[in-house]
Amino acid sequence: MEIPNTTAGIEPVKLSLDSRFKFRCHKGIKCFTKCCGDINIILTPYDIIRLKNRLQLSSEEFLAIYTEPQLLEKTDLPIITLKLLDDDASESDKKKCPFVRKDGCIIYKDRPTTCRYYPLGVASLSHKEGADDKEFYFFVHEPHCLGFEEDKEWTIREWRKDQGVDTHDEINAGWTDLIVRKRSFPKNVMLTEQSKNMFFLISYNTDKFKKFIFESSFLDRYKIDGDTVEKIKEDEIARLEFGIKWLKTLLFKQASKDQFEMNENAKVARKKS
Repeated sequence: MEIPNTTAGIEPVKLSLDSRFKFRCHKGIKCFTKCCGDINIILTPYDIIRLKNRLQLSSEEFLAIYTEPQLLEKTDLPIITLKLLDDDASESDKKKCPFVRKDGCIIYKDRPTTCRYYPLGVASLSHKEGADDKEFYFFVHEPHCLGFEEDKEWTIREWRKDQGVDTHDEINAGWTDLIVRKRSFPKNVMLTEQSKNMFFLISYNTDKFKKFIFESSFLDRYKIDGDTVEKIKEDEIARLEFGIKWLKTLLFKQASKDQFEMNENAKVARKKS
């Protein structure tokens, strides 16, 4: 799965975790915040959790105010991108991130995964054992960016850790793996609207997904142990991971250690229907 950091041209040089580069972004640099305009930022499930909690909004409110829906290229999966605003300070039609100001990002500690990667991009994210040799990194070179002229040196491994990318990727791993798997399907294998709606619900609308679990017949239909039920009721990350596992059983008929075995009454009802 490619994570686009920018609409600018990308230098096709493959980099590893141990590749070294010089880069630093700070308020004193002339191009500060210029990379925050005319961008296509795909938001991950963990991005939504961090941002909506930071802004003290429900997931549904955050989605309505700050995002736009799209279909991910080479899949029919619905994703969301950050909704950009008109840049009043620019004479062009340039749009900017709603969270950027002249002195920087107002939600910096909770910034999206894509922003954390910049100025790097990832060509593939499989998140499977041995994935280091299945993915590579590349630089995003934008004409206005002066960060590469700074003296601070990193390995890509060090940059990822410093920017908190490792944590984001770990939490998003199951979701990313699901997308990669769907992307490998033949083009004529399409999802039902119900499946796509469930993918969107689990991926992004965590508060509504919680209501689906606890206010519908879901827990009557599936054998879910009590500890798991209590955990997903209070922990949004645990609920995301639970939802992704369930999605894999729905979309790919993948069993998950009998976690989603149906109750006997539900089995009988299904056979009669």
